[in-house]
Amino acid sequence: MRPQFSRIIWLTAWTIWLFDYATKAWALIALDNEPKKILGTLLQFTLVKNSGAAFNLAGSFTAIFSVIAVLVIATIVRYAHMITSRGWLTCAGLLLGGVLGNLTDRIFREPGFFIGHVVDWIQIPHWPVFNIADSAITVAALIAVIQTMRNVPPVARVQ
Repeated sequence: MRPQFSRIIWLTAWTIWLFDYATKAWALIALDNEPKKILGTLLQFTLVKNSGAAFNLAGSFTAIFSVIAVLVIATIVRYAHMITSRGWLTCAGLLLGGVLGNLTDRIFREPGFFIGHVVDWIQIPHWPVFNIADSAITVAALIAVIQTMRNVPPVARVQ
């Protein structure tokens, strides 16, 4: 594979992480627990500090989620150079950026190392409050499903 092709992972991950970090910093300054209506009730910004996983579930397992995040990051970094599919490269970059974004919160935010709360701030109807990192992880999952349904392997088969 061409080296510039594999850079898709790193560029995508870096972009997601930076955008997630910047928007969380903004949310901590500009928002509070009261919803700020952007498009009526269709889109609101509300500050939530999430100790759990998606949907704020399993708040007492924050350290375990942090360890899983480290394992996901290590796996992507280990196998990134082998991926030959542009779709899977994008998927891996989105996943890496999203996991790094939420892990950064768990490492550096209160209440402490590996148990920090993740900053969530985007609210839509009938859905838990989320952030850019969560969105990237969700899009990565959708891309993975599509790539799998289309039978696109992450690594080109040697003929």
